[in-house]
Amino acid sequence: MTLTRIISAIGNNSSIYPLLVRDCGIEVPSKVYLTYKQNEDDPTVAKLATRERLLDEYTTSAVWLGGIPLIDWAANKLIKKFGYNPKVNLKLFKEEKGVQGVNENIARFKNIADKNPKARLAIEKALADLKKAASNKKVYEKMLAAKFIAATAIPIAFIGFILPKMIFASSAAKIAKLKSQRKKQNSQQNTMAFEGLKSDTFAGMSLKKQKDVSFGGNFISNLANFSTLEKMETIDGGYAIGRVLTARKGADGNRNEAIDIGFKMAGMMYLNYVAPKQIEKILNKATMKAFKLDVKLDPLMLADKEFLKQIKEGTLELPKTARPQDMLDYIDNNPESLFVKYANKFEKITMLKEGVRDPRAYVNMKKLAEFRNDIEAFAKNALSDGGAAMVEKFAKRAKFVKSVNILANVGLSSFLLAYGLPKAQFAFRKLVTGSDLEPGIVNAEQQAER
Repeated sequence: MTLTRIISAIGNNSSIYPLLVRDCGIEVPSKVYLTYKQNEDDPTVAKLATRERLLDEYTTSAVWLGGIPLIDWAANKLIKKFGYNPKVNLKLFKEEKGVQGVNENIARFKNIADKNPKARLAIEKALADLKKAASNKKVYEKMLAAKFIAATAIPIAFIGFILPKMIFASSAAKIAKLKSQRKKQNSQQNTMAFEGLKSDTFAGMSLKKQKDVSFGGNFISNLANFSTLEKMETIDGGYAIGRVLTARKGADGNRNEAIDIGFKMAGMMYLNYVAPKQIEKILNKATMKAFKLDVKLDPLMLADKEFLKQIKEGTLELPKTARPQDMLDYIDNNPESLFVKYANKFEKITMLKEGVRDPRAYVNMKKLAEFRNDIEAFAKNALSDGGAAMVEKFAKRAKFVKSVNILANVGLSSFLLAYGLPKAQFAFRKLVTGSDLEPGIVNAEQQAER
């Protein structure tokens, strides 16, 4: 994979790749290191705490980032066994006259099949899938809803409840082994030191760990067609609510831990899912104002020689307007065009391998229109900057600035997650509780003394 492709992948804030970089590549190692540094005065505690953090964070990330695709794959296999194709988007059941919908797509693609013998079989199969789902809408809706529930509830249950108990049990076994070894030494000093570790320090650390596990049409149709990224947001939201509801109360009934967790989880969700998109918009606007460079397009497009050639020669073709009918007509009549190629690449539309648009897929017209307008704006700016002779130079500068913006976005959002959020949480905790100590540990100690 080239550097441009890597930057393109991590710059797509609608995909999971930026999360992979921030979570596994930056945030988790930072947490592991900070855990070790926090406990390095006691080698035993440091070793156990770091081991717990490694197991917790990377297992959580594996479930969080890999669990949803795996469950989706298994659920799709099951749905297909019942004779349905999960590629049918439920949003098509709501007709958009002259644009898309079950009936609209059946009529439109029947005409396309008649004009395209090579793709006829593929189109007919896709339309059969569409008709099958539409004729059994309630059954199909329930299947997709069940898939959504499985893809979110199972990871929440594992990450929120099963994984912490597994880690705690593993740590307990390690502690028991250490205790047995130290007893054999028959050293009163060593025995007292270990008992102190067990009753105070490590118990507090375990309680803290239990609190800190982190991972990272109609209502049914919206849920059923959630993307992997949207399902991750749902998992984080469900996990956050669960941790707030199960937070420990103090002896006086205070909910300091719930408040502390709520602040942390809200900050985490904002920095993972909202802030990167906002930062991207701010950087794009700043670049346009400072350098007169439109950098909304992906680096892959800015490096495409054929794309730049068509701009220079004035042969670049786009839908004549951003009206839904014009865009769909263009796509269906020009499936080999660069616009269609990149619209498919960046998931604005879904194309079959036979070179026709998938009748079962729903097209978000707003996003497609934005994509079309961004291309048009870039082409105009590239030509106005210095004429056809300067298009490649203009694109090269735009690609460089866009790449810098992407890396800056990832770096800033990662810094905020790995360092800024913990510091803000500690300050918030001090303001609310008047103490720097973990409120959950304080509450547990209060309850134990009663």
